[in-house]
Amino acid sequence: MNSRDIRNAFLDFFKSKQHTIVSSAPMVVKNDPTLMFTNAGMNQFKDYFLGNKKAENTKVANTQKCLRVSGKHNDLEEVGIDTYHHTMFEMLGNWSFGDYFKEEAIAWSWELLVDTLKLPQERLYATVFQGDEEDGLQEDIEAYSFWKKYLPEDRILKCSKKDNFWEMGDSGPCGPCSELHIDLRPEEEIAKIPGHKVVNEDDPQVIEIWNLVFIQYNRSVSGQLSELPAKHIDTGMGFERLTRVMQGKSSNYDTDIFQPLIQHVAKLARLEYGKDEKIDIALRVIADHIRAVAFAVADGQLPSNNGAGYVIRRILRRAVRYGYTFLGLKEPFMYQLVNILADQFDGVFPEMAGQKDFIAKVVQEEEASFLRTLDNGLGIINTYLSRSKDEKVVEGKVVFELYDTFGFPLDLTQLIARENGFDVDIKGFEVCLKEQKDRSRKDAASEKTDWVELIHDADVAFLGYDQLEATAKIIKYREITAKNKTMYQLVFDKTPFYAESGGQVGDVGYIEANGQKVSVIDTKKENDLILHFTKELPADTGATFVLKVNAEKRKLTENNHSATHLLHSALKEVLGDHVAQKGSYVSDKLLRFDFSHFSKMTAEEIEKVEKIVNKKIRENIPLEEKRNVPIEDAKSMGATALFGEKYGDFVRVITFDPTYSIELCGGTHVQATGNIGLLKIVSEGSVAAGVRRIEAITADEAEEYIDHNIDLLNQIKEALKNPKDVSKAVEALVQDKNNLQKQIEAFQQQEGETLKREVEATIKTVGELDVLIKKVKLSSADALKQIAFDLKKQYAKLFMVLAADVDGKPQIAVAVGEEALKKDLHAGNIVRELAKNIQGGGGGQPFFATAGGKNLAGLDNVVAKAEEFISIKEEN
Repeated sequence: MNSRDIRNAFLDFFKSKQHTIVSSAPMVVKNDPTLMFTNAGMNQFKDYFLGNKKAENTKVANTQKCLRVSGKHNDLEEVGIDTYHHTMFEMLGNWSFGDYFKEEAIAWSWELLVDTLKLPQERLYATVFQGDEEDGLQEDIEAYSFWKKYLPEDRILKCSKKDNFWEMGDSGPCGPCSELHIDLRPEEEIAKIPGHKVVNEDDPQVIEIWNLVFIQYNRSVSGQLSELPAKHIDTGMGFERLTRVMQGKSSNYDTDIFQPLIQHVAKLARLEYGKDEKIDIALRVIADHIRAVAFAVADGQLPSNNGAGYVIRRILRRAVRYGYTFLGLKEPFMYQLVNILADQFDGVFPEMAGQKDFIAKVVQEEEASFLRTLDNGLGIINTYLSRSKDEKVVEGKVVFELYDTFGFPLDLTQLIARENGFDVDIKGFEVCLKEQKDRSRKDAASEKTDWVELIHDADVAFLGYDQLEATAKIIKYREITAKNKTMYQLVFDKTPFYAESGGQVGDVGYIEANGQKVSVIDTKKENDLILHFTKELPADTGATFVLKVNAEKRKLTENNHSATHLLHSALKEVLGDHVAQKGSYVSDKLLRFDFSHFSKMTAEEIEKVEKIVNKKIRENIPLEEKRNVPIEDAKSMGATALFGEKYGDFVRVITFDPTYSIELCGGTHVQATGNIGLLKIVSEGSVAAGVRRIEAITADEAEEYIDHNIDLLNQIKEALKNPKDVSKAVEALVQDKNNLQKQIEAFQQQEGETLKREVEATIKTVGELDVLIKKVKLSSADALKQIAFDLKKQYAKLFMVLAADVDGKPQIAVAVGEEALKKDLHAGNIVRELAKNIQGGGGGQPFFATAGGKNLAGLDNVVAKAEEFISIKEEN
């Protein structure tokens, strides 16, 4: 079976068991502050496990894009080295939300693997939880008894909490699990060492393929376990590992998932896979990493210098470095693999095929940028190695700078150092790395108490589309401390407050009960919970509260949000259908809109876009809002869906004229476009390769901006004596300035040539040097520099110190001729010493250096000290 057939077999099997097949969530997480990336299939279902939301379908299955490169689940260093770890991978999973439990989960896993996929049952092992004394948990006898229907007891292994008790995090839903392992070793090896002795012992041929998690407990922040009101199933099977088993390969990388990528790169490098381990590792790393990078970009995460973007950039650079070092690929090459991925995942993850040109462009630009950086980093380390004469050790701080600034992994620096006979100060590097991690951890550290639950099993209703005020009760609350500040997060059974999402900022306002008014300073989402942030906890948390949104701020925010929809359509009209939203920020003050486009917009294009939007505003198009529209119906209407967003079976559709703008959107909007008043684009620029950003303002902000610019223009007119044509008058003024500047430069050049002749006449021979030490006055620092360079060319034995009054400011220039350099004269060191006399500082090269200062009267001392220095030099 090829990989596509294997994936379909899994999904078809669970469809036959009445599971609803759902789409993968984006790999980049948006509304969960505890996660940067989706690292398990269950992430999108967390609210069901936490009891925050009731599942519409109690049995579901899917294949989920996952990324494990940070935090607790980090497989990065094993990727490519072994045969079964990956950064990006697919997790096949089936879930039960309070429906079936252990017996069915175990039975169906056996039926799929053995009866449907025909895996050899004599090679399969199951593990079960052996219990844990510290948590007061008994052995999972129930799971053990179910496995006995299918496996002999010597192939049901009891394992510790480390391997067989699954937890979402430090707190939250958790439970025992059963893992299925398969022994792929040759018969002769199995005869020597039975499989039960090597399960969970990191044998590359005895691997876990499926984990069945039985979620039945909740762990509090204090560490205590309690029974959940409903029991759930959460399973995860590595698609790449299953494919390896089904295709009879000894490595995941030998399957049809990775081989097309590996063979393409091998062909580019004119090398063969399977002949040299270092080359093979490089090819595996590249094949793995391009998947992670391409899917992250497809889901809206561009490489950058912080957060999730930095993780993606580091993955890409790691792959480029392997290609550069081990495959000899000195030009961008990874972008060529995007088309292969798009073909592989066509019909599975359509976001890849739908954006393949954009993704390839982003990857290509990032590669080119890093290759330039790589050359710079190699230059730095080679310079360092050439200067280190005695100590044959690369300092830890240098290794860390290469790692942190240039993306050099430790092993690359070690490799270069070793080739040059150097060691690396690993301990020093680790100290620097730990200091950085400690700083990051301290910045990000926050403490949360357990939720105090006041109302059980209550749904949260958002009322903010229709009203800005409501009465509600607190369902639960918790205290959170970050950066020594304590705040509270309150969850109400209903709320008019919009939680930050989709680029729109969260509402502010207040809640009130029993005469106590508490400000809501922000509203955010945590999965599907709406969290109201306050600086104080209401005195009576059980009261009925009035919740009131700040109407003015909401109105201005809605102006900007609706304007982004109009702007999106206008950009498509002017620039082309390739334009797609890549991010947005909408507040009461401004809107930012990121979109795919590969060149700077011209002034004419910006003006055209602005005119289209303002025309639509003047048309006062009424909002057409449809809620709970089946997703397929919305798509057939032509609604624009954003890549990287997770849409449910039912969506909200926002339309401003069916022939102009139809988008899927969860944000709040104006009732008619005329409310926006006016849109003014204030900037357009690049955010990343292939992504442009427009910043714009609307309503009051736009009026103030225009008024300010009209005032400015009137001031300019007045200063220019109110000419009829302001632009011509300004052009004439600029031309006059340029002409005067040329005259000044000509005077300064003449002044410099005259001064050069004067000082040249005072050069005297002192020993083997041609010495020029003089106090001078001139109007240009450039002229001073030109004199020094001209004389240095003429006199190979020159030693020159000019103490200059440059238009009322003290400056020193020191020049040393080519032959004079052999006399152990260093212009940079000398000028630093002389600068003390003018209360200044400076430096430069051995042959030329300058310094500036504050004390003009100290120039005489500079001359005296320079003469004293040269006389002592001559005596020695």
